[in-house]
Amino acid sequence: MRKIMLTAMHSNAGKTVMTCALLAVLKKRGLDVRSFKCGPDYIDPMFHGRVLGIPSRNLDLYLQGEESVKASLQRNRSGIAVLEGAMGYYDGLNGTTACSAWETALCTKTPAVLVVRPQGVGVSLAAQIKGMKTFRPDSGLCGILLAACTEKLAAYLSPILEKEAGLPVFGYLPPMPEAQWGSRHLGLLTAEEVQDLSVRISLMAEQFEKTVDVDRLLSAAEEEQTVSPFCSDDREISPRKESSDRNVRIAAARDSAFSFYYEDSFDALRRAGAELVWFSPLKDQAIPEHCGGLYLGGGYPELFASALSENTAMRAAIRKAAEKGMPLLAECGGFLYLQQELEDDKGQSFPMCGFLPGKGFRTNRLQRFGYQKLEADRDSLLFRKGERIPAHEFHYWDSTECGSDLLSVKEDGRRWSCGFVSGTLYAAFPHLHLDGPFPLAERFVLAAEQYAGKKESV
Repeated sequence: MRKIMLTAMHSNAGKTVMTCALLAVLKKRGLDVRSFKCGPDYIDPMFHGRVLGIPSRNLDLYLQGEESVKASLQRNRSGIAVLEGAMGYYDGLNGTTACSAWETALCTKTPAVLVVRPQGVGVSLAAQIKGMKTFRPDSGLCGILLAACTEKLAAYLSPILEKEAGLPVFGYLPPMPEAQWGSRHLGLLTAEEVQDLSVRISLMAEQFEKTVDVDRLLSAAEEEQTVSPFCSDDREISPRKESSDRNVRIAAARDSAFSFYYEDSFDALRRAGAELVWFSPLKDQAIPEHCGGLYLGGGYPELFASALSENTAMRAAIRKAAEKGMPLLAECGGFLYLQQELEDDKGQSFPMCGFLPGKGFRTNRLQRFGYQKLEADRDSLLFRKGERIPAHEFHYWDSTECGSDLLSVKEDGRRWSCGFVSGTLYAAFPHLHLDGPFPLAERFVLAAEQYAGKKESV
């Protein structure tokens, strides 16, 4: 399988726009293409998915581990895989390159193209790019794409960059206000919120074919990188053995308020024996019938607090199911939805499900942002005593009651208590990846199956 990664020196360099344009061009050419996003991002994969019409997946070395990252690529083999990096190419854990887009490129043997937005620089840009190329001897960088760059500037910069930085410039995308997407506190608007998104993507793809040498870019994807010494690619991937003899329905919330999920988490649940049944806490009046478990992911419930509150039937149904002991996984936005009240983006509070104590309220900055390990001192729905489960937090809203059943430990040594857990519950701000190094999906499905069996026997 051919692979190519689009990366950058920093965030907001135009990676997602460039990636979506490339995906649209490859799809138009009839190529078998799949897309992936490095790191714990939910929104960019939504845009990938809208372009290709199939789900995009995350590749996260911290949350999944090396074997699961490689297994995800293997399960989704195609003619060509397009990976989008996160943040800056070398930016990893706690001031290191660990779990960065660079490390992901090395582990997966993926050549990387640097997306650069040239602003107020000329020859100095070549110095920066050359620094990126030589910062590590196995940088894996194979070319450059210029974002939001005029034709005149591209013509001026390209020969300079090729000569001084030693990387080919495959082309450029000019500034395209008609194709821009909006953003909010957690990044871009979600794909479904962007008006005329298909039209915007078509415009970008049309322009991409005019100003980017696509064939030259694709030829770079033929090259295989040398494997990094810390990623032993020569060993066989032996994915965790998962049950296939179970059969239980799990209701998963999926609408404008709850949309932050990892596609590989869904796949892990299915492989463990779950049938996922989608429902909307905004529009539906009840949880789908004959379900043994409930999955409330993250999203933007704060932007829909009034509508969620008005749906009293659904709030009551979820509270009743939780009180009866239906296995429940609630992350971040789902966690806020289970509490007593939630403040919207205008500062008005609304009643929520009322199963957990606490009120969600807005803050002016990210709270406890980043990767962490969650430690448990007793067994529960997803955790076993003594395990250190990788997780990630990314939210501006906080709560008056964050829970204290787990210990969160950051890579820099900071720690705090968080979460509500029991034999049937995980409810906390940290997001989990269910296809990581621990059998979280299997544990959730087993508990759901046992609950459904008890319900049927009663």
